Amino acid sequence: MEFTARQQEIKDEFIRVRGTWGESWEAILTLDAEFLAAYLGFSAVPWRKNHLDTKTKEFIYIAVDAAATHLYAPGVRQHIKAALAAGATAQEVMEVLECTATLSIHAMNVGVPVLTEILAERGIRTEPADLNEYQERLKADFTRNRGYWNPTWDEMLELDPELFDAYTEYSSHPWKNGTLEPKVREFIYMAFDTSATHLYKVGLKLHIENALGYGATVGEILEVMEIAAVIGIHSVTLAAPILIEELAVANEEPNE
Repeated sequence: MEFTARQQEIKDEFIRVRGTWGESWEAILTLDAEFLAAYLGFSAVPWRKNHLDTKTKEFIYIAVDAAATHLYAPGVRQHIKAALAAGATAQEVMEVLECTATLSIHAMNVGVPVLTEILAERGIRTEPADLNEYQERLKADFTRNRGYWNPTWDEMLELDPELFDAYTEYSSHPWKNGTLEPKVREFIYMAFDTSATHLYKVGLKLHIENALGYGATVGEILEVMEIAAVIGIHSVTLAAPILIEELAVANEEPNE
């Protein structure tokens, strides 16, 4: 379709700043160009400050889009493509995905404390049990492989050491075999923990602490959050093309 001068200006600026264009952005531009301009201003903040390099920013987008709580395939494809264009290797992108896949352990991080609370209420478990030799070894392995220990793991280690053992091996794979900086891995965990579809405060605090310990700056950490903060636009990128299609079926113009 033919755009007005203002629409074309917004499109050109979007491509210049974000380096991408597609059906969804075209639909939004057609339906409400000034909203797209406002979104561009919002999403462009980390691209103006640039505390993170381009490749790392794309890793953050991949993590929030590929997270089990979001699974936004168009964004995953767009940002994998952009990451590769920024010099990322297949191994690095896989490492981002492997770190992102650990999100599901939060079922245990949330569930086990609830279980221990109920057991305490019923008098079944009144205090933590001493760790046996196997559990102590698991704790040492996790600390060595993942570079930290946090009390969030204590109850799982005590009550379900077999799962904790398997999870340690699973979650440690990128730490033992990958090439990303440790702070970048922590950024990945932060990204899906702070995302609107997860909001896991316990994990977010833990991984911010870890990232700071690996030398991350406040600006870098804020930039991770700024990138995660824009996923609400997927309500519009998903629905706007559908609205255009349904308007065509109803023989109505987009701006009527």
